[in-house]
Amino acid sequence: MDIDDQRSGLVADGDDDVRILRRLRLVEGPTGLGDPAAPFVGVVIDCETTGLDHEHDEIIELALRRFRYDAAGIITKIDRAYSWLQEPSAPIPHEVTRITGLTDAAVAGHRLDDNLAVKIIASADYRIGHNAGFDRKFVERRLPTASGLAWACSCVGIDWKDHALEGRSLGWLVSQIGWFYDAHRATADVDAVIALLTHVASDGRTALSRLIERAELPSWVVRAIGANFEVKDQLKARGYGWDPVDRVWAREVPDTERMAEEFWLARNIYSDAAHPRVSGPAFFEVTSLTRYR
Repeated sequence: MDIDDQRSGLVADGDDDVRILRRLRLVEGPTGLGDPAAPFVGVVIDCETTGLDHEHDEIIELALRRFRYDAAGIITKIDRAYSWLQEPSAPIPHEVTRITGLTDAAVAGHRLDDNLAVKIIASADYRIGHNAGFDRKFVERRLPTASGLAWACSCVGIDWKDHALEGRSLGWLVSQIGWFYDAHRATADVDAVIALLTHVASDGRTALSRLIERAELPSWVVRAIGANFEVKDQLKARGYGWDPVDRVWAREVPDTERMAEEFWLARNIYSDAAHPRVSGPAFFEVTSLTRYR
């Protein structure tokens, strides 16, 4: 059926053919859900930076918001938002301004409140970022007294398919549960993460409960050192990512899957037929205290 047929009204739109998105606005204070005596505190953290290199680039915006949650992973209270701008030591790249809207004029003369930021970050049981491997590195470089604390990642620390959601992009995930927001500004991204953590799957569990459960389990970073170039497609299909700094394929696996991963690697990557340069991979144990560092 062509477009003229649709315009003529021959195709009827039902209620299930329309999806309405509403602007996300978090309400501070008690949520009215869960255990009022909830003992746990989380803090969502988001950074906007001058680039992707945590050793050389700088934070230009930092946003934090704490929330209280109970043993079932239900958010019971939402704190106020905190955010700061920071003037960097060099001009903000044009591409960063294009994405975030932050200009040199907007951040001129501004500085993070380091002491307050550390106090808020350290007050939580878990620090959560939607790309914790990015945010944690920048935060700990800028605020070294906030180092060595437990982190979790809402991007890779939750199997979103269990919540009937597709992909990992924050904006896309949030839109699938009925919200939109102004992405790529730190405070808006923080609020989007909190909204996402409240999402309840068909089994009645919240996304936050799954995130904390996974964060508390030890896991292993597997580095396929000495792997032959010819097996890169197998590694990629298995979920390995390329580490451009150490020039090695690596992935994280739960402790319960380590033995299966060893067998797979032995059969596919380190067999004589695969021509590896070394006899086997390297395994490094990680916990919530060391993950994403």
